[in-house]
Amino acid sequence: MHAVLNHNLYFIREHVGLFKAANNYDILDPETGNTLLECREEKLGFITKALRFTKYKRMTPFNSVVRTPAGDQVVRVKRGVSIFLSKVDVLDETDQVVGRFKQKFFSIGGAFSVLDADDQPLCELKGKWTGWDFRFVKGDQEFAHVTKKWAGLGKELFTSADNYVLEISNVVPAGNPVRQLILAAVLCIDLVLKE
Repeated sequence: MHAVLNHNLYFIREHVGLFKAANNYDILDPETGNTLLECREEKLGFITKALRFTKYKRMTPFNSVVRTPAGDQVVRVKRGVSIFLSKVDVLDETDQVVGRFKQKFFSIGGAFSVLDADDQPLCELKGKWTGWDFRFVKGDQEFAHVTKKWAGLGKELFTSADNYVLEISNVVPAGNPVRQLILAAVLCIDLVLKE
């Protein structure tokens, strides 16, 4: 696992555009503004691009690659066509499956189970229906929090509609594959739950 995944705080900035089919993000250190990672959706097919501009956008497949600014792959997130519930695979830098997540049926605010490579549950992503607030939890323990509001550098940061902050708890040790899965899940919230 790449050392950049041992950070506990990330600012995720979505690339915006009027006619964009691909979902691309820059992942920054919120304290310095330096780019830590880049997430790009590569090799979109013509039909997928066309469907991204319709009400079927949530059903389209995706294959996003998270790389360092130097171009080294850190994580790959991919999903095939999704009719009802999404099942997303997460692969490491060598394209080996490290886990996946499955969307839960009838969740208010959105939720999915985060599973390891053997489909064993590691934690759950739970959202609030009232806004953009998601937590990775297992029982009463919180692993990470995703929000559009962050209190850091002595002031509140309210992000725009396309930006948010991921804060990973210290209970998730450095080098733990759960970090790869959390980052991957966060990048898919827009496509899987919020579109």
